[in-house]
Amino acid sequence: MDGVASPVAAADQKKIVTGPHGFVLEDVPHLSDFIPDLPTFPNPLQFNPCYSAVKQYFVDVDDSVAQTIVVHKDSPRGRHFRRAGPPQKVYFQPDEVQACIVTCGGLCPGLNTVIRELVCGLYHMYGVTRVLGIEGGYRGFYARNTISLTPKSVNDIHKRGGTILGASRGGHDTSKIVDSIQDRGINQVYIIGGDGTQKGASVIFEEIRSRGLIVSVVGIPKTIDNDIPVIDKSFGFDTAVEEAQRAINAAHAEAESFDNGIGIVKLMGRYCGFIAMHSTLASRDVDCCLIPESPFYLEGTGGLFEYIENRLKEQGHFVLVIAEGAGQDLISESICPMDQRDASGNKLLQDVGLWIAQKIKDHFKQKKISINLKHIDPTYMIRAVPSNASDNVYCTLLAQSAIHGAMAGYTGFTVGPVNSKHAYIPFYRITESQNKVVITDRMWARLLSSTNQPSFMNRAKELRQAESFNSSSSLMNRSSSRIHCESFW
Repeated sequence: MDGVASPVAAADQKKIVTGPHGFVLEDVPHLSDFIPDLPTFPNPLQFNPCYSAVKQYFVDVDDSVAQTIVVHKDSPRGRHFRRAGPPQKVYFQPDEVQACIVTCGGLCPGLNTVIRELVCGLYHMYGVTRVLGIEGGYRGFYARNTISLTPKSVNDIHKRGGTILGASRGGHDTSKIVDSIQDRGINQVYIIGGDGTQKGASVIFEEIRSRGLIVSVVGIPKTIDNDIPVIDKSFGFDTAVEEAQRAINAAHAEAESFDNGIGIVKLMGRYCGFIAMHSTLASRDVDCCLIPESPFYLEGTGGLFEYIENRLKEQGHFVLVIAEGAGQDLISESICPMDQRDASGNKLLQDVGLWIAQKIKDHFKQKKISINLKHIDPTYMIRAVPSNASDNVYCTLLAQSAIHGAMAGYTGFTVGPVNSKHAYIPFYRITESQNKVVITDRMWARLLSSTNQPSFMNRAKELRQAESFNSSSSLMNRSSSRIHCESFW
């Protein structure tokens, strides 16, 4: 296998397979789709003593994982994804594999565990000995040296936070990256990162396919916010929720120890509030949780200030958890909005923790009520810690599933659990939307019943309707004025 072949006319169409009773398989690309007559080889796992006790070595080619498992008796079978696992035939000889691993975007608990398990899985399961680490994110493909990764060199890295390879945002130059992949003879690329990184991986896959390279491109989804769609959750999320408890416990201790004590904890969650919601449910000491998906208001009947006042009268203290993306519309009303973005294209947010802390102080000062407020921001502590036991197990499964998929010749996919079964998911399904908290769902109702906070929904709806009415009236007035002027002239 020399690594290059003449590309076949590869349509950019999605691989959709349909079957009886409404069965739909959203399949992932395979090297044989655009490179014909590729040789196959017996999977070396059948000779691996670690798998000798396994009753069924290999997944069946027709195995699939259902996206929706709660159905009615007359429901169609619905959408499915290809089940992850060791194949009976592989498309790479182990001694011909030159793999590489890159980590991109922000930090997340479990990055080093995934790196470790990719290296050890390739070596111990398939006998692959050549694995390169790309330093510094996408930019490292063409601007940094690579490092050789061996089971010995990565043996204890899972005990550390961060990533031994370094990470960065931006730096995605598709042509330079694929040139580097081609020049180095790399034929398996493992890309660890969030939705932006997976979009970059998709572009790299398309360029590799257009060049006819025999290279598998595999994405491993990473986001501490848990905002990647389709999969059950992203690695590092459980650790983040567990670590957030320390900050919430500290805020509760501070608030409870003083008259009219208020503790505010700002957690990560740019566009979605999963960390804040799950941390609140796990704590049971939180009086109010504010997330980007649920609008809220400060003043008036049923507002946040009224709720805080009532809770202080009832119990003498108050604990608020707020996601970093919550209340940005309210901040823009009082602070000049920022129109800046980071290297990944994410909009830079105003600090909602400091803002709401000051708003609460101003409110109670105006009411001449003495409070003792503490604001805790554990953002970077949470994402920089090593992964916990649960995430370590999860990272192992992700890494091994990714390896099986690449060895089977699949490419252009992300791996992850769908209803607890690991599957191969096309890049476009991962990048087309974001996973968000559904505030009309039962999980959010569970949180409201835990905190006893107001939903803020009715008042927020009234405000939106009033804003819409005022906007429509303004447009009608402008239109009426224009017609009047036109008639006058």
